[in-house]
Amino acid sequence: MDTEFYRIKRLPPYVIAEVNAMRHAARQAGRDIIDLGMGNPDQPPPQHVIDKLCEVAQNLDAHGYSQSKGIPGLRRAQANYYKRRFGVDLDPESEVVVTMGSKEGLASLATAITAPGDVVLAPNPSYPIHTFGFILAGATIRSIPVTPDERYWDALEKALAFTVPRPSVLIVNYPSNPTAETVDIEFYRKIVDWARENKVMVISDLAYSELYFDGKPTPSILQVPGAKDVAVEFTTMSKTFCMAGWRMGFCVGNPKIIAALTRVKSYLDYGAFTPIQAAAVAALNGPQEFVEENRNTFHKRRDVMVEAFGRAGWDIPVPKASMFAWAPLPPQMAHLGSLEFSKRLLTEAEVAVAAGVGYGEMGEGYVRIAMVENEQRLRQAARNIKRFLASDAEERKVANG
Repeated sequence: MDTEFYRIKRLPPYVIAEVNAMRHAARQAGRDIIDLGMGNPDQPPPQHVIDKLCEVAQNLDAHGYSQSKGIPGLRRAQANYYKRRFGVDLDPESEVVVTMGSKEGLASLATAITAPGDVVLAPNPSYPIHTFGFILAGATIRSIPVTPDERYWDALEKALAFTVPRPSVLIVNYPSNPTAETVDIEFYRKIVDWARENKVMVISDLAYSELYFDGKPTPSILQVPGAKDVAVEFTTMSKTFCMAGWRMGFCVGNPKIIAALTRVKSYLDYGAFTPIQAAAVAALNGPQEFVEENRNTFHKRRDVMVEAFGRAGWDIPVPKASMFAWAPLPPQMAHLGSLEFSKRLLTEAEVAVAAGVGYGEMGEGYVRIAMVENEQRLRQAARNIKRFLASDAEERKVANG
């Protein structure tokens, strides 16, 4: 039997999984690993959300198949969130669909709108589903920079001029995973104008919409007049409400794209467990103090991490948003590359980070640091790193005579 499956051959080894496996083995051996690798929130959701899950789960009628597109109350709650937060009107029936996390939603959307050979413009570095969801659907990826400067717009124009067939989809992700890059509403205005002029669909991933710092809320592309002509946007409960394991997300915007996603999902799933959807309604419609508290928690962690790591000898650029920092390798260790550096940091400093190359070749030379440990653990990580860097410097000194 031939087991060289076509789509599997298009997937490279998952670099991120290699360091994850090392971390797991180290913990199994009893080592105290400070895990700053996976973006897994360490706080529980609000108590009233957990209570609603338990309450609805007691209903004996709540355990059958749910609705693939999401229960009506949840779609209305998401539409209300967009109205409150962004001033954007959405029709819950035609412009909102519930997904089992944004990752599943992006993969299903790729299946819905991609034909073999289509060209998709995706950021590099980027979260892997932004590229491999479309690769699995048969598309070809053309990389564009993440930083929204002149190089970005130049890359878009070159893609139009020199790509055959012309690109059909553009993916934008701000605040960016992994780089924490942010944009303003003027950037989205230019994107919408460009997409309408060139007949390109835009997929915005806004997973970190509520993890913004320094009092600068992140915008939505749908705030731009006419954006719904060309764009859809994904959001998720994972980071905003610390509900990562609940797998609850949304896609909103252009009704034709939403209809395509909804139709594909109807063949693939029966929707999330109804009590989870009901709890998500409680999160979106209920008290919102938790959202600000969660934001403040990550803001404090950011400040502690940047200060402590800097004193340890590793300067970390200050992220403007998200739960991540995108850090260049310490200069004396840049020659190692991001994967080897991550392995050494794990084994010698007991600190796990994500190798930048796992997010695309343009991520080489960086690591992603997730602020998912408390402030005390971040300071402990900094002390470990300081000893690691000092030990390496001493070894090189001895080696050089």
